[in-house]
Amino acid sequence: MELWPWLTAALLLLLLLVQLSRTARFYAKISLYCVLCLSFSAVASIVCLLRHGGRTVDNMSIISWFVRSFKYVYGLRFEVRGQKKLEVDGPCVIISNHQSILDMMGLMEILPKRCVQIAKRELLFTGPVGLIMYLGGVYFINRQRARTAMTLMADLGDLMVKDNLKVWIYPEGTRNDNGDLLPFKKGAFYLAIQAQVPIIPVVYSSFSSFYNVKKKLFTSGTIRVQVLDAVPTSGLTDADVTKLVDTCYQSMRSTFLQISRMSQENFAIKEPGVVAAQ
Repeated sequence: MELWPWLTAALLLLLLLVQLSRTARFYAKISLYCVLCLSFSAVASIVCLLRHGGRTVDNMSIISWFVRSFKYVYGLRFEVRGQKKLEVDGPCVIISNHQSILDMMGLMEILPKRCVQIAKRELLFTGPVGLIMYLGGVYFINRQRARTAMTLMADLGDLMVKDNLKVWIYPEGTRNDNGDLLPFKKGAFYLAIQAQVPIIPVVYSSFSSFYNVKKKLFTSGTIRVQVLDAVPTSGLTDADVTKLVDTCYQSMRSTFLQISRMSQENFAIKEPGVVAAQ
């Protein structure tokens, strides 16, 4: 029995569902995103091994080149302000808000040189994606073992100064798409104070106008990115962590709400009948 007619019919049915159903389009785009991540990670891993021979932060420029191409597939645009503030000569801690699996595209869009990320240990075991993260110098933390995580962060503080590294951390600790920022965890701020390096906050506008898991929405859109002024930590001690966290949180939250409102209002102009969130 010939399978081709059945496969062709199934493919045509899938294409029809994608055209007619927003839910089908959503899952089709998410599936494509996963396929892109896996396939590009496999190819990028080979390129990194051939170019640099193993694990090094220099591989991040290769990874960034691959990931930046994703935005063309999904019709996403990034409007970045203040990017030059990331081009500091010395080490620093970069913090940003964390919304969804699409954050990787935003990170790679403005990733400065010699910058590594902190990620949960579970991602190390995600096949090609885990491999490319390892090759890029990502530091994996076991969040189930607080003592181990604290030891790694302490070692990282010494290493970032020694090797002149920038470290990118999501202080919310988890993805959050509720239209506001979650309270910040203190790890990034202890790290910055320990190393006596500045903190550079980066804020991404809300994705909700074009990406919403609950509504099964995934369309093209514009993401506004604002790099804020560096917050110095020179002379600060652990006793200053709470105040430092609050300073960064308040400045990032006000910026997030402002640029997110701008994005929603622009979307409402393009899409009649859509009301910007109040």
